[in-house]
Parts: sequence; C-alpha cells; structure tokens
Amino acid sequence: MPMHNPPATYACMPHPVLEAGTLSVRAVQKAEIEAIRQWRNAQIDVLRQAEPITPEQQEAYFATHIWPQFSKARPDTILVSYREEDRLIGYGGLVHVAWAHRRAEVSFLLDPVHIGDDKVVARYFSAFLGLMKRLAFADLGLNRLCTETYAIRPNYVAMLEENGFRREGVLRQHVWIDGQPVDSILQGCLAENGEHPGNG
Repeated sequence: MPMHNPPATYACMPHPVLEAGTLSVRAVQKAEIEAIRQWRNAQIDVLRQAEPITPEQQEAYFATHIWPQFSKARPDTILVSYREEDRLIGYGGLVHVAWAHRRAEVSFLLDPVHIGDDKVVARYFSAFLGLMKRLAFADLGLNRLCTETYAIRPNYVAMLEENGFRREGVLRQHVWIDGQPVDSILQGCLAENGEHPGNG
C-alpha cells in the first residue's frame, strides 16, 4: 500500500501549534516516526509494547491507524510531536479519546537521551502536561484526562501528582517486567482542576 503524506494537522485542533515558552506540540509528522520508533524500542519496559517495532511495522501502523484520524472531527487518537525550538524531544498526545464521555488518556514518551536527568525530565513532562490540558480542556472541550503508569516509574507518578493528576487506584501486579510482577498506578485530572500553578 503506498504511503501518502498526511495532512499537516488534525482537523479538530483549533490551534495547530500549542506553545509554552520554547516548547511546543503539533500533529506528528511522517518525517518524525522513525525517531519515535527508535525511542519506543529503547523503552519497551515502560510501554504497552511486547516486542521491537520494525520500520515497516511503524509505517504500516501510522498509515492504517494515525494518518486517517487527521481529517476526522472526533478522532480517537491525537498524536503530537514535542519540540524544543526546532528540535524533536518527545511525542505523545491524547489516546483512547471517548468523545461521548469527554475523556482521554495522556500518552508521553521522551527521547531517551534525556532519561536520567531528573530536572530536565520534570521540566519537559510538566510543560507537556500543561499543553495537553490546554488541548483537551480549552480547545477540545474534554472533561477528564487519565494516565496509567507502571510502578517502576515513581518519579513520573510524583510529577503527575504535582501537575494536578490525582491518584485514583492501583492495578495490582498488572504487568510483568524483567520477570517480576509490577503494579500500574492510575491517575486522573478533571477540567475543573486543570488550572493550577504547575499548568504550563
């Protein structure tokens, strides 16, 4: 199947680019999906991904599941690239969007070159959450955002709490990582609580 270039942005996004200082998000582009594939393969343990993705699988996934969403008034997935000035530093977005219930799950993955520098990760993640809340609550009229984080990432759980995501439950021994059972932490943020000092 030939790979067609996707439109530049999602039809549902009133602002094609959202900015917070030098950081910004926009609809993910074809030229960025190979970097995203490599990042995902390098961080399989924190993702719902069973095995490495090949370049062919990545192109097929985006051609089948992502590019057709761009033209929909109510897409079920909104993937954005995350940039600092002109440099791609991460990606994520709103997934499992349930328009009838005005909710979505936040997805986020950072270029692994930044992993290990907690201050940098915190700055990037907090700003991204602020941008996603702006997109979800102000631009799209959603009411609820949620996340699922494996317990091996306590720093992300804490950062979510600092950015207005309340802990709502634990899925005990929900996944196996390196031969060990690991809990999943569920957190959520409502539109009425979306504005706070940590919102970018």
